[in-house]
Amino acid sequence: MRPDAEAPSSKPQRARALPDNPHLAALAVEMLQSRLPVLALSAQHARDLLPFFHLLDLPKGCVLMTEGDRVHNDHMLLLLEGQVSVDTAAGVDNVAMSVVGPGQLLGELALLDDQPRSTTCTALTPVTAAALSRSALARLAELNPQLAGRLLAKLAQHLAERLRMLGDQLQMYAQLVEQQRRVLEGR
Repeated sequence: MRPDAEAPSSKPQRARALPDNPHLAALAVEMLQSRLPVLALSAQHARDLLPFFHLLDLPKGCVLMTEGDRVHNDHMLLLLEGQVSVDTAAGVDNVAMSVVGPGQLLGELALLDDQPRSTTCTALTPVTAAALSRSALARLAELNPQLAGRLLAKLAQHLAERLRMLGDQLQMYAQLVEQQRRVLEGR
């Protein structure tokens, strides 16, 4: 769900500061350190990031992000609890790309490049997420440029890894298409 929108058939959820919930703050630190290996921030760096995140509690069925959205693309989410379906439009139908859970990031690409969302993300269960907005990232850069630079470098590394994986998948699909072409030509 867009952090500023009301969830369907639920009361609006007020964003809370992440450090105000010690259990979820500790969980976020753990995730920023070890569950997101490409980020692998130190415990101190992870703790220093906490004040820049706010918590969102989102109900099952809530749309967290909508593919093509150019307006609500100013934040990324770190999933703390729950499961989210990541889908993309393929012609008229949506195609499920993956289901992600705690420790995964959503929306980091749009946070960095200010472009439309590339997927639709829907809560399959109730979700608790830590949101980092573009304005919070800008405040971080003003207050702690070294940490902001480290986070941005780690996010770039994360995106590069995802791009390499996509390249591998495209190569596999090309091989499958070529095999299918050969089979059809052999008939």
